Amino acid sequence: MELTERKKKVLRSVVDLYIRTAEPVGSKAITELPDMNYSSATIRNEMADLTTMGYLEQPHTSAGRVPSAAGYRLYVDELMLDYRLSVDETKSITSAIEEKMNRVDKMMEKVAKLVSQATNLPAISAASRQGGAAVLKFNLLPSGTGSFILVLTLTGDQVVNKLIKLPLSLSDSELNLLTALLNATMTELPLEEFTAELMEKVMRSAGAAASLVPVIVDFTTEALKNHGSTNMAVAGQARLLGLPEYRDVDKAQRVLASIDEDALSNLPAVMEGANGTKVIVGPENVADELKDTSVVMTKFDIGDGMQGMIGVVGPTRMDYAKVTARLSCFAENLSKMFAKPEAPQLPSPTEHEEKPPK
Repeated sequence: MELTERKKKVLRSVVDLYIRTAEPVGSKAITELPDMNYSSATIRNEMADLTTMGYLEQPHTSAGRVPSAAGYRLYVDELMLDYRLSVDETKSITSAIEEKMNRVDKMMEKVAKLVSQATNLPAISAASRQGGAAVLKFNLLPSGTGSFILVLTLTGDQVVNKLIKLPLSLSDSELNLLTALLNATMTELPLEEFTAELMEKVMRSAGAAASLVPVIVDFTTEALKNHGSTNMAVAGQARLLGLPEYRDVDKAQRVLASIDEDALSNLPAVMEGANGTKVIVGPENVADELKDTSVVMTKFDIGDGMQGMIGVVGPTRMDYAKVTARLSCFAENLSKMFAKPEAPQLPSPTEHEEKPPK
């Protein structure tokens, strides 16, 4: 039996209503939908056919129908309409992610202070995302005449959005076309592939929405740059002043000026691909002010595509064995703290347990 457009429409309505109410759906409920211009008899016949075809089921206690597994599969594959996030939903998702990132930032500050106290040296801590960032999905949400919200879903489940206002009014179909075009041409691309050639190619296919493409590309590239940024904290810089190497005021000032977030922001990159603890001794440092200074660093996992790093900065005569051991202990415990709890494992039967009869 052929699955006509009318049958598909009825099936979609049954699934949508059942999702909302969790109650078997009758023909009367479907005829009351605003886009259903069919009689109750017609709806009943179509529902009976869909039941015969295996897309609907009829509980024995009710005259209504519920979707079968085959009905849900067809709904997901062909009938499901795109869901547009509301402005409030978008803000809620973004807020939740920002809140988590803020918690990570505050945690990095606390970790830096604890490491500094444990080693009696200036300490650094950082959190950064692993791997290259990319856009997984574009969404364009209408927000009044001449404006829309651009929503980007990035790797690591990060969501960012921007309200864009332009002297241009686009229909829903034009926005849908642009959304489909962006998802077909600009998803899962690394930052370096967002070139002028790509933008021109998308603009040529965007029709009436071509003037929006440069704005979207600008925001997307900025979001990808920020996605890969490192959040860093530094604590205990003044501890250097108690060491003999830094009794010279001028030398101490030069070193202290180099131990800040901006100057040390390239250190997490040094850890890329490194296993265990990494030690940068004196002249191996990039900054001239740190040529008489050593840096010891180690990594830990934060989860959700993020990686943490802790380290200390001190004189080249520092006790490397003690510092390395303490950093490793910190890293091991931080990884455990950030790890998601695993599902408990059920105990396996033993020979002393009573086995069920065969």
